[in-house]
Amino acid sequence: RMFHDDELEESEKFYVGQPRVLLLIYALYNTLVARSEMVCYFVIILNHMISASMITLVLPILIFLWAMLSVPRPSKRFWMTAIVYTEVAIVIKYFFQFGFFPWNKHVDYTKDKPYHPPNIIGIEKKEGYVHYDLVQLLALFFHRSILKCHGLWDEDEKGDSSSNKEDTDDELSLTRGRRDSSASLKSVNLAASVESIHVHFPEQQTAIRRKSSSSISQLSHRSSFSSHRSKRVMCKLCASKSHCGLCCFRTLQVYVPIRQFFYNLIHPDYSAVTDVYVLMFLADTVDFIIIVFGFWAFGKHSAAADITSSLSEDQVPEAFLVMVLIQFGTMVVDRALYLKKTVMGKVIFQVILVFGIHFWMFFILPGVTERKFSQNTVAQLWYFVKCVYFGLSAYQIRCGYPTRVLGNFLTKSYNYVNLFLFQGFRLVPFLTELRAVMDWVWTDTTLSLSSWICVEDIYAHIFILKCWRESEKRYPQPRGQKKKKVVKYGMGGMIIVLLICIVWFPLLFMSLIKSVAGITNKPLDVSITITLGGYQPIFTMSAQQNQLKSLDPNEFNEFLRSYGGNTAALQFLEGYAREDITRADLEGNSNSLWTISPPSRKKMIQGLLDFDADFTLVISWTIQRYKNMKYLISLFFSRTLEEVYPYYIKAPSDSLAKPIKQLLRDCKWENITVSLVKNTSEEWWVLNQLGKRQKTPQESLELFIFSDKVSPPSLGFLAGYGIMGLYASVVLVIGKFVREFFSGISHSIMFEELPNVDRILKLCTDIFLVRETGELELEEDLYAKLIFLYRSPETMIKWTREK
Repeated sequence: RMFHDDELEESEKFYVGQPRVLLLIYALYNTLVARSEMVCYFVIILNHMISASMITLVLPILIFLWAMLSVPRPSKRFWMTAIVYTEVAIVIKYFFQFGFFPWNKHVDYTKDKPYHPPNIIGIEKKEGYVHYDLVQLLALFFHRSILKCHGLWDEDEKGDSSSNKEDTDDELSLTRGRRDSSASLKSVNLAASVESIHVHFPEQQTAIRRKSSSSISQLSHRSSFSSHRSKRVMCKLCASKSHCGLCCFRTLQVYVPIRQFFYNLIHPDYSAVTDVYVLMFLADTVDFIIIVFGFWAFGKHSAAADITSSLSEDQVPEAFLVMVLIQFGTMVVDRALYLKKTVMGKVIFQVILVFGIHFWMFFILPGVTERKFSQNTVAQLWYFVKCVYFGLSAYQIRCGYPTRVLGNFLTKSYNYVNLFLFQGFRLVPFLTELRAVMDWVWTDTTLSLSSWICVEDIYAHIFILKCWRESEKRYPQPRGQKKKKVVKYGMGGMIIVLLICIVWFPLLFMSLIKSVAGITNKPLDVSITITLGGYQPIFTMSAQQNQLKSLDPNEFNEFLRSYGGNTAALQFLEGYAREDITRADLEGNSNSLWTISPPSRKKMIQGLLDFDADFTLVISWTIQRYKNMKYLISLFFSRTLEEVYPYYIKAPSDSLAKPIKQLLRDCKWENITVSLVKNTSEEWWVLNQLGKRQKTPQESLELFIFSDKVSPPSLGFLAGYGIMGLYASVVLVIGKFVREFFSGISHSIMFEELPNVDRILKLCTDIFLVRETGELELEEDLYAKLIFLYRSPETMIKWTREK
């Protein structure tokens, strides 16, 4: 041991001996210290999400377009800007909290208006107006203290003061090596003061960067000229320019550093190449899912139903369509930039997205939804995920795109996880095809589209075989031994259960959907209409609300006991619970007067007196349930009123209500009495049912309705097909894919049973590699070699032998 200290060892033993909870707290604190800038970014974004004003909008934009793009870390100037800006924002908000301002007199009326000017600016009067700003300021000061502890706060100033003398010598030595490019302005030092402009030359930049490569800050080793030369250049410029020229010069002092910042970003001296496209794609996918399941939050009326109910009605909401197309378009553009590896395009795309999304989310969306952004939870979640995407994009820009993009990110390892994820990726409709075509469009290649797709298909097939071969090596099967029962019953039993479930899925689904997951659909309205011989109805009555009663447990048990010896009735009642039965009490007096014309009345009397002719009695009932589903049937009887009332009616899930014969005594319907009541010039009919279960002294009708359970709304799209529809649309389609898996294997043996696929996999990787390096002629040769390999079975056998 080169260094030994008893106190350090005692301190280490002390910390190791602490409780685990305390050690966890230490670890969390160290993590907080190590990523203190991320804590500041998070607090600033959280403050903006809650405040959603122009005052808090500035810092998030500076984070994505300045701080996260700075190499190797944000400078002191950014943190001082953030601290001073937060302090000024707190003072401004405090100043506008006084009640003498006109807009503070009607706060309750204007606090929810998104386009109220104080709300947009962020100077409205509200409780807790400065809480998050104080937390933000505390986080910034915490990060400042961390930088000071590590000596990173004043590193730029120290680097400038210590290198003045060296820069003078460097200037003299580099003057001899200048070439014809001495008149061109290549870069401007961002760390320079406002009064000076530093002119750099290509040779000077190279020499200075080599000499100062040990410096921590990238900005410090770009200060290549001495302060004396800067002052001389400034004096000459100031002496030769007029007032107008001085204004233009001041403007350039603001414009040129910004331009140089992005120029150095696009043309870095050192590039730590990385690839975070997968994480950016996942962030975009999460935003896509948020749009699909929360699209109503981006429209005007938030009371709309989910997307499945809208699509089931063949309606495509405009907000959903616009959001999906924009999100999908940005994903396509991001893929194109990734394949072209153009950092300049990514920078432009980042600037457009940052300004565009912030302008849309905080200025347009509140007007569309008529809600403030702080009251839109779904929009806040979408914006937070988009901020994660912006951070990843900034990291990608700062580090640069990878020089080689080889294959799919899921094909980096050969295990079961990558295998199943890759196969799931290929099962998504049109995703594989869209990716292949986009890669062909934005990648330099000499292959045609069909040849490109051929290589991609071969590579995917060989990767799957490689995963299976690796699994066989990890879990070898000894020769001559039978398969273990765990494997046979585990895999085989699972497949058997799956196939049986698919075959009997419609029957099980239609049986369980109503018996287990079904919901009771009670009647909302029960109406009875009786008509004599096609004339004006003599009786019309409806039962609603309190007249529709459910049976209590005692009545239900008594109802079941009354059919103790009737097997058919008990079998029918097995499918219904107490809450499925409704008793409708209809009043015996008709709710409408009998308004028949005298000639029709005379003709009807003559028909009733003619005993040799039949006279029809029409009884029709209507049961209205949820979603205005009506069940209507008409019955025709002779002129007698005996056995004409059904009493028990079944309301199924289809459109036809049927009487229940199993519950009728001797399969006979109930008798009713009909009488005509006259009062001066008005008359109406009164009906009374004989043999009611609920004995009432007044004339009335009683009707029992048995309501079939209906499927839940979320599963209605499947239950609507019926048993035969499910067999035709689900079972047969799945059966077709299963049949393709079990049949036709003999035709693909020479391409499936490959003992060793390493050489073929390396050949595909070589094609990707030479394509990325620009060796297009070699790409053609390797592709021809791959095609010849698949055309020659003998060569394929030699290539796939075990080493």
